[in-house]
Amino acid sequence: MVAASEDAVVIQAAKRAGEPTIITVNCPDQTGLGCDLCRAILDFGLCITRGDISTDGQWCYLVFWVVPRPTSSNIQWPSLKNRLLSLCPSCSIPFYFDMVNRPTSSQIYLLKLFSVDRKGLLHDVTKVLCELELTIHRVKVSTTPNGRVVDFFFITDAMELLHTKMRQDDLCERLNAVLGESVNSCEIELAEGFQQGFSSLPPVVAEELFKLELSGNEVCSAILSPEMKRLKKADVNIDNSLSPSHTLLQIHCVDQKGLLYDIMRTLKDCSIQVAYGRFLSDMKGSREVDLFILQSDGKKIVDPDKQGVLCSRLKLEMLHPLRVIIVNRGPDMELFVANPVELCGKGRPRVFYDVTLALKVLGICIFSAEIGRHTAFERQWEVYRFLLDDSRELPLGGSQARGEIVDGVRRTLMGW
Repeated sequence: MVAASEDAVVIQAAKRAGEPTIITVNCPDQTGLGCDLCRAILDFGLCITRGDISTDGQWCYLVFWVVPRPTSSNIQWPSLKNRLLSLCPSCSIPFYFDMVNRPTSSQIYLLKLFSVDRKGLLHDVTKVLCELELTIHRVKVSTTPNGRVVDFFFITDAMELLHTKMRQDDLCERLNAVLGESVNSCEIELAEGFQQGFSSLPPVVAEELFKLELSGNEVCSAILSPEMKRLKKADVNIDNSLSPSHTLLQIHCVDQKGLLYDIMRTLKDCSIQVAYGRFLSDMKGSREVDLFILQSDGKKIVDPDKQGVLCSRLKLEMLHPLRVIIVNRGPDMELFVANPVELCGKGRPRVFYDVTLALKVLGICIFSAEIGRHTAFERQWEVYRFLLDDSRELPLGGSQARGEIVDGVRRTLMGW
């Protein structure tokens, strides 16, 4: 397969501050392409305010209107274009890489960071990794009694350059610049025989994290305004009367970070094809999504049972795409965050970034952290565990503090 022209992805910069940047993708189609593109856009810290999708089953045309999120800065638009090009079926051999020296597959590298503990340290490291397009697959963070921190990050490089000394030096220099005297040493090596770890969760924790039914408080606990409370339930409807060849899927729900990704991810995992669609927002924080869809066999979804399963799955994914709980661990508190993994094995982007940011804002120190996988209800989940350290700003002893932590983390994750 030959490399495609750069015209497959066009990014039109915003003309004025506050206006959206327009991303246009014009390439051969494949099931799940919309999910992959939305995932990349979410990974770069962007919000999709509007979207249009059109395909004839062979060729697709997608347009996204995007704006940076308040927590995102210095968006690397050329890097985003390269990432989107690499996802297009006709661009599977990226022309922007060094084709001679580049590894044949993504290698896992181990970043060892030895430093002095301070508040916000873990988020500051994570922010540097995100800005350099380094993906965290597993992390092991621990703090010694004398205040020393040992961070092990298992990472891959979206630019496939971490095998070079220049890229490694750049990473260490960026970390030293951000962390200053806190850093004692920075080491990078190839992680031989790496395997994604699986979390062994206590039964009570697993039951709470992965339960299917949600209470009313969980659904609306992070709603910000009275106007949004009326939208605490997602409306999902299926109509087969408006098109002779497609099923219309209509969704009306609260706006949240990664909403379009969650919808497209669910459809991809269910082998649902999107032929046409639009994604709109209003000024009151709600979203409207209209998608004309087909089953993998190219037929409409007419079976009532299949329709019910799809609608229920979408509602659950939109109302509760991430699970957040906090439990007692002896005298300490442990925070758990879980999100479903795509069938292709990819986890949700920027979860670790958002959780560490929320804890930094709350003034909560992280004593240890770990990322693993867990299987529940015939699907795989990515589980983030944080052992929290008490702080003067927000003592962890009371239930009110625990509620503030859960609410603060959930708000950051959902973009509320």
